Amino acid sequence: MSAAARRTAAALVAAVLALTLAACSSSDPEPAKPTFGGGGAATSGSPDELAAAKARAGIEDCPAGGERASGDGALPDVTLACLGGGRSVELSTLTGTPTVINLWASWCVPCRKELPLLARVDAEYGDRLRVIGIDFKETSPGAAIELARATGVTYPQLSDPDQSAAAGLGVVALPQTIFVDAQGRITATERKEFRSYADLTAAIERHLGVTP
Repeated sequence: MSAAARRTAAALVAAVLALTLAACSSSDPEPAKPTFGGGGAATSGSPDELAAAKARAGIEDCPAGGERASGDGALPDVTLACLGGGRSVELSTLTGTPTVINLWASWCVPCRKELPLLARVDAEYGDRLRVIGIDFKETSPGAAIELARATGVTYPQLSDPDQSAAAGLGVVALPQTIFVDAQGRITATERKEFRSYADLTAAIERHLGVTP
């Protein structure tokens, strides 16, 4: 192989490695123990500071629970704190309204691009659809609240820094969007970034039968 060819091959390998390291999470984790990217050393504000930041962002209070889901595909019996303070929520009680659950984090670049689409869905669907975020494996809740503010997200946000919902929700990468019917049963999971509003609304109609 010529010197020029060797330099070209080395450049290609370096480019592939850089793309791999830039990804939000491993693309092929062990099923039982998902692995995720992260944002370095943990940072956080005091509860009062986080509550104040949440109020400035206009993030809604976390919802009160309804009837507990049961049967095949039911949301797991996992209780998560409300990001920035407020009532905790048991996932299995998110019933009564078709629901879109989006898992994200401030360190996840595709999540940042996707959040404005979910904010638009929340604004345009009204009471016919509930949108809830889960800030997942977050090292900086303050950064998460600021990202929500910057992207126009005001729908309720849960917090799962310890990945306690990972197994029950089948989380293997971020972003991940879960579609839940009014009985609290998971109808579908999309493990990808939604890149357009049309793509996201088509998935909502396909999985939940709800249109704007």
